[in-house]
Amino acid sequence: MLQAPPRPVSQQADLLTVDSLRVSFGRDIATKVVVRNVSFSLQPGRCLAIVGESGSGKSVTARALIGLAGRHARVHARQLSFDGTDLIGLNDRGWRRIRGSGIGFVLQDALVSLDPLRRIGKEIGEGLRLHGAVSSRQELAQRVIALLKLVGIPEPEIKVQQLPHQLSGGQRQRALIAGALALEPRVLIADEPTTALDVTAQAQVLALLEETKTRGKALILISHDLAVVSRVADEVLVMRQGEVVERGTAAQIFADPRHSYTRQLLDAVPSGRPRGSRLSPSTIGGRTHPPVQLLPRSRPIVLEATSLVKRFSGPDGALRAAVDGVSFELRSGETLGIVGESGSGKSTMARMVLALEEPDEGAVQFEGKAWTKLAERERRARRRSISIIYQDPLGSFDPRWTVGGILSDSLSSNVETSTKRQERVIELLDLVGLSQSLLDRRPIELSGGQRQRVAIARAIAPNPAVIVCDEPVSALDVSIQAQVLDLLGDLKAHLGISYLFISHDLGVVRHISDRVIVMRQGRIVDCGDTEEIFLNPLSEYTRSLIAAMPRLVRGPEISRSSTILERGIA
Repeated sequence: MLQAPPRPVSQQADLLTVDSLRVSFGRDIATKVVVRNVSFSLQPGRCLAIVGESGSGKSVTARALIGLAGRHARVHARQLSFDGTDLIGLNDRGWRRIRGSGIGFVLQDALVSLDPLRRIGKEIGEGLRLHGAVSSRQELAQRVIALLKLVGIPEPEIKVQQLPHQLSGGQRQRALIAGALALEPRVLIADEPTTALDVTAQAQVLALLEETKTRGKALILISHDLAVVSRVADEVLVMRQGEVVERGTAAQIFADPRHSYTRQLLDAVPSGRPRGSRLSPSTIGGRTHPPVQLLPRSRPIVLEATSLVKRFSGPDGALRAAVDGVSFELRSGETLGIVGESGSGKSTMARMVLALEEPDEGAVQFEGKAWTKLAERERRARRRSISIIYQDPLGSFDPRWTVGGILSDSLSSNVETSTKRQERVIELLDLVGLSQSLLDRRPIELSGGQRQRVAIARAIAPNPAVIVCDEPVSALDVSIQAQVLDLLGDLKAHLGISYLFISHDLGVVRHISDRVIVMRQGRIVDCGDTEEIFLNPLSEYTRSLIAAMPRLVRGPEISRSSTILERGIA
């Protein structure tokens, strides 16, 4: 029997409908509205991106769509429906039927989202098992390995046996995506799905998301990476302080933004801006600063690594070199960028620089003296001279401590009186754009961007000579990222701080770095001045990384068939 051809995407019925969504916490006079008057609809094969600064309501909006806005959240809407099912007032049993199989969700913070005591294979396979999607353990194992291959995780047969802390940050994020795709949901909500990924893994995930669209799935993408949004999204909502300030097609938003806030977000993207130029009109805290002055090349070496080697035993018992013969030098007031795919050895090398891992071979010298070859008791007095900004700030904080306690503990012992310590803590918060009202909050009560800013304040606190920056801006929205990059540049210029800057974002690395090291499988494959590396890379691998960089697409380059949403902002 002949079947009617499928309707064009633009004529398909809405799969998800949201009309006047409002999310609040508390009651009576203590009520705080965090999302108000948000409306949109989503059809199969379409991608809606939600962008905005940290705290704008993006993630709360997404969580409200799967009944996870929070225990004390109050969710109201004129209409909130999925495939004809009314989601308002849905009970727990109803939500369990929809989550995973109907609406998949990729969370932002992989380390917190994954069970630290459960192996990756069991974590990903849980949804398949609970929904009865497999008939045997053998089929379950095969499906899990296939999912890991789909999201680009190397050696999946080994990774299924590992715990989350044994995977790199990017690999953990891809494991979350694999779990969300396991039951082939009709709608996939991805909350910062590429935040922790290197450029090649990011390209794989973006291709996967685009393929998901072509298979008729609907996608909601929450991201602060506007280059990613410009590639994947059909329509864009720009949120600020819980409200939608602009909406339209990706072509319209990126080519002709109408709201000043949208223009501010686009202007803060580092790609295409001159290296070292300011990305924001003022740094965090509202202060204006003079342009960054580059220091002369004759500055002294502050950190030197020689032939570093670090091996680890895998689950199969075989030794693998995470870092294999790496040598480099870092000069006073210099930023040395380190790039490479997830698992290339960047973070392991950083841990050896910090003397948190002992090299199997080679050594690190700090300020002309032995460092890694010293006993810990000999290093302790000098430890405050090297700080770190971790990739995952939540995992690096004591969950029992408040923000005030974390920053106070990081201060030098030279700050003796409690009054002076309190003044310095407040100064640090102001420096990274955080309110004093956060002093008594614990890390779990902060947004991802707020936690990252606390981590930066903690690193700056003891006035170090070197800061190891392990993905320091990966969790920040684009405008705060711009301010933090400007701040790091100011500190380098005025205080002579040196940075070992590890990042998967090549646009950020190009903007802030004086020199760049490119790593692959534990080895350096390219090293040189930043512009030389980006304009004339020596290795094919470096050329592939640069080619995979997501670029902010603006204007007529966006080939979208969609039209501006008919429903205005009420």
